[in-house]
Amino acid sequence: MPLTKSTVLSFATTSRAHYVIDATGQPVGRLASIIAAKLIGKHRVDYAPHLDRGDMVAVKNASLAIFTGEKNSQKMYHTYSGYPGGVKSIPAGRLLANKPENVIRHAVKLMLPKNRLQTARLKRLTFVA
Repeated sequence: MPLTKSTVLSFATTSRAHYVIDATGQPVGRLASIIAAKLIGKHRVDYAPHLDRGDMVAVKNASLAIFTGEKNSQKMYHTYSGYPGGVKSIPAGRLLANKPENVIRHAVKLMLPKNRLQTARLKRLTFVA
């Protein structure tokens, strides 16, 4: 049986595509899963789980994304200052109205693998007015 050669592509040979995704009327979770897959690069032929080969993603009309069901009033986002009594909670509907980029970025971050590539992948996510 002959030996087969495997080729390892270098970072220099990788070209990143640019995607613009319109968030108008899309549920936040479904939108985040599409964005995460593009940032990871799972749609590419040269996908490798240990390499950062994902593409650039720009989201436009982030404020027009929606939550389904009763998530606008029931889902809460929490921040903690580290001090006793320092928990602040804000409903998802209000946060989506005030800072829609934070809602989508948080959802995408939770869908990315928790490894050293997560920060670099998140930096390729931008928002367009």
